[in-house]
Amino acid sequence: MEITEILGYIGALMVGLVLGLIGGGGSILTVPILVYFFYLNPVTATAYSLFVVGSTALVGALRNMQKGLVVFKTAFVFAGPALTMVFITRKFVIPAIPDQLFNLGDFAVTKSIAIMVFFAVIMLLASITMIRNKKPEQDKVILKTNYPVLMIQGVIIGFNTGLVGAGGGFLIIPALVLLAGLPMKKAVATSLFIIAINSLIGFTGDVTNMNVDWPFILTFTALSIIGIFIGIWLNNFIDGKKLKKVFGWFVLVMGIYIIYKEISK
Repeated sequence: MEITEILGYIGALMVGLVLGLIGGGGSILTVPILVYFFYLNPVTATAYSLFVVGSTALVGALRNMQKGLVVFKTAFVFAGPALTMVFITRKFVIPAIPDQLFNLGDFAVTKSIAIMVFFAVIMLLASITMIRNKKPEQDKVILKTNYPVLMIQGVIIGFNTGLVGAGGGFLIIPALVLLAGLPMKKAVATSLFIIAINSLIGFTGDVTNMNVDWPFILTFTALSIIGIFIGIWLNNFIDGKKLKKVFGWFVLVMGIYIIYKEISK
């Protein structure tokens, strides 16, 4: 086993560790780890990421369901359009994108480069959210959930999730707080449930389009899930909220590095 693979599997553990410690953000590391440590094509990496993210989020969602924190009605209103869009994006949109998009002088913009740059932009947005570390202000006079806008948000987030293979919790949680009036704890719990459904169903759109390396993806996912439980245990000794801003800066640097690396090719 090469050193890069060993580092990649350590990275898989770190994905779950971060999720367990700060309640989100770790899944955004999955695609870079799969691309730069295991040398997977970005299209394959985003597909595998959906399975890893979905399975890992499902573990967290099941724990929250036992505590009665998941608001199922809101979850299905949001997840219906979102998971439909994820599936369509993975099944039809991604395969329809040509391998070479266009040229900028002597620089050829390929599908792989475009996906990684778009992913890096998502990382930058997520990093800003984590660095600011501000909870969305909930409107105390919300009497009725804004279902139409919530469904539109679901479509947008579903498309992004389908393209980059990340759960999009940093977008889902504010939507649940501001549009559905959920308290923060229930918004986080419901977000994990939505991410699990979106990601796993989105992954089914890829199963017929590629040969899945099941031993590899199951090993990676198992390490990520182990990392979650370690992170939850470490929460007894470490303040995850303080780590969130530090991790945000790390994600910001990673996003800038990915853009530089892809453009410098």
